[in-house]
Amino acid sequence: MKIRTLIVSAAACAMILPLAVAKAGSLENLERERAMLMQAMLSADLSPKERQGKVTLSRNRLIDLERMVLRDKKLVGHNTPAVRAAFENYDLTFLVHAAVERDRALLDHWMHQVGVSTQSLMNARMGRR
Repeated sequence: MKIRTLIVSAAACAMILPLAVAKAGSLENLERERAMLMQAMLSADLSPKERQGKVTLSRNRLIDLERMVLRDKKLVGHNTPAVRAAFENYDLTFLVHAAVERDRALLDHWMHQVGVSTQSLMNARMGRR
């Protein structure tokens, strides 16, 4: 139950944070697309075929967006909390590239980064809070 709460909270934060910015730059677009990817991967309402289609589409978009952020000259010299957090958490910000570098599936890599293991999922119980 704590694991599920953690996963849902992380996905909700990833979806809400980009909405706070009126002007979307490359980093904000990356965050928004990553939130949509996480929503698709964690959604219980999608069939496996629908999920795979959405994940593939988001993955392809993220590849381009991650490259755009890495090459964005506007971010150089901007020491904002969002920019600092993005580059300090490389494995979560640049999720697709980090997963490929570590030879893991996207969901496996993300779960490892947020501290969720197969064993903790197997031990989790579903219930009401």
